[in-house]
Amino acid sequence: MSDETTPICSAKGCRTPAVWVLAWNNPKIHTPERRKTWIACEEHREHLSQFLGVRGFLKDVVPLAEWEAPEDSGRS
Repeated sequence: MSDETTPICSAKGCRTPAVWVLAWNNPKIHTPERRKTWIACEEHREHLSQFLGVRGFLKDVVPLAEWEAPEDSGRS
């Protein structure tokens, strides 16, 4: 991958390549099957997972190389 296509961690201010996908859903505004995503570097995976987890939003954490987005994932 070139620098222009390398996924970058979603943590604020981080410019490290992402290696994890955090799939989440806010049940107050999303249908149960909808999955939004954040991507994370190794350093920020746990922090971002905890942020989503305490809110009850986190649904899954998978390696970026293994992520297959659902057809209507609502990725952002």
